[in-house]
Amino acid sequence: MKILVIEDEEALAELTDKALRKEGFIVETAFDYGSAEEKLAVYAYDCILLDIMLPGGNGLDLLRKLKERGDRTNVIITSAKDSIDDKVTGLGFGADDYLAKPFHIAELVARIRSVARRSTNRGDFAFRYGNVALEPDSGRVTVAGREIQLLKKEFDILEYFMQRPGHIIDKTVLAEAVWGDHIDQADDFQFVYAQMKNLRRKLTAAGADIGIKSVYGFGYKLV
Repeated sequence: MKILVIEDEEALAELTDKALRKEGFIVETAFDYGSAEEKLAVYAYDCILLDIMLPGGNGLDLLRKLKERGDRTNVIITSAKDSIDDKVTGLGFGADDYLAKPFHIAELVARIRSVARRSTNRGDFAFRYGNVALEPDSGRVTVAGREIQLLKKEFDILEYFMQRPGHIIDKTVLAEAVWGDHIDQADDFQFVYAQMKNLRRKLTAAGADIGIKSVYGFGYKLV
């Protein structure tokens, strides 16, 4: 699961980033309104942690614009302003939850998993496609009920595709989503090809009736 932390207090943002990475999330950060708006225009996220008071703008305006263009990304407002008006406005604009600062990381993680679970409309929080089921909370993948073993990046790649079945995914977008901001420092995409090859092999060997197909000149698609 990929998370964008929008927080102007850099120390808190770094602490949150480190803690969420330990929980297995992919995390990116934005410290002001402008950089947050740029990231949201280019990249896709599963959950946004949104502070209200930001340099260069108000987090609620960012939320309103996000929802006006039909973006269904889960949003949790994290703000020191624990007022009824802020909660009502934020939830009215489409936020999924509101967590007042200071907060415990354990509670934040629970809230993230809760909004993700609600968005799937499944109590067991599993993505299902064909005879494959992927459980983000437990890290399990099963094919026709039998568990298969995937490496962390193989799991992340499969999770990304199972949230977007039938969509063509550009290799650059995939690499950025799974490996994060530092993908720009890579010289080529051989590491993506290697992980994809291993994942395909494991799915085929397990008897999966789904597969990740190469779309020449565009990228990949889960079919």
